[in-house]
Amino acid sequence: MSIKVQNLSKIYGKQTAVNDISFEVQKGEIVGFLGPNGAGKSTTMKIATGYIQATSGSIEVCGFDVQESPMKVRQNIGYLPEHNPLYLDMYVKEFLEFVGGVYGISGKKLKDRISEVIDLVGLGLEQKKKIGQLSKGYRQRVGLAQALIHDPQVLILDEPTTGLDPNQLTEIRAVIKNIGKEKTVIFSTHIMQEVEAICDRVIIINHGNIVTDSSLVDLQKTGNSMEDIFKKLTNFSVHG
Repeated sequence: MSIKVQNLSKIYGKQTAVNDISFEVQKGEIVGFLGPNGAGKSTTMKIATGYIQATSGSIEVCGFDVQESPMKVRQNIGYLPEHNPLYLDMYVKEFLEFVGGVYGISGKKLKDRISEVIDLVGLGLEQKKKIGQLSKGYRQRVGLAQALIHDPQVLILDEPTTGLDPNQLTEIRAVIKNIGKEKTVIFSTHIMQEVEAICDRVIIINHGNIVTDSSLVDLQKTGNSMEDIFKKLTNFSVHG
């Protein structure tokens, strides 16, 4: 399997951000990590990528424990944080060369890989521009490209479509769906439509607890709309 989360908790002072959650993501799945803002989605993802430590429990990525083998985990994960950190004064290809170098890729291999990810995320017409000149939608594509540059097995995307206009939303969703043909993808969102458009499976989290973990097909068999299920489980409006 690609991701294994066991009895994971994260406590900040008196606040429990993640409360003893467990789930697994199999190779090739596209999983939506759905929940209201503050539900614990980003915290879980930051633990999975090694940015912060868990209070208790564990996460394995491609068989490697995040705490015991952090470098191995990072080699297997591509990560796009919620607030996409980019060097706005760098050109697109220059930035990807820099990120590839961080992963130890160089020469013809790096040049070829940059061309591959630029084609994959649809940056061909923008590749010679400075990142600061790009629209938010294209900046998200650059973020996806940097997450993919080292050809990871697992892609973790934290709110990848936040702030995009309708056209950009459609384009980025299509890019993620295409990437999911070859990678294991888990992405967080608080928008039900995101999950319906992209995912095979949904994990809904609220107040740090997993309230459901199911395939979309099984949820739809209940006879309730996805929005009604989400509202019932989270008492949260799903429109966004």
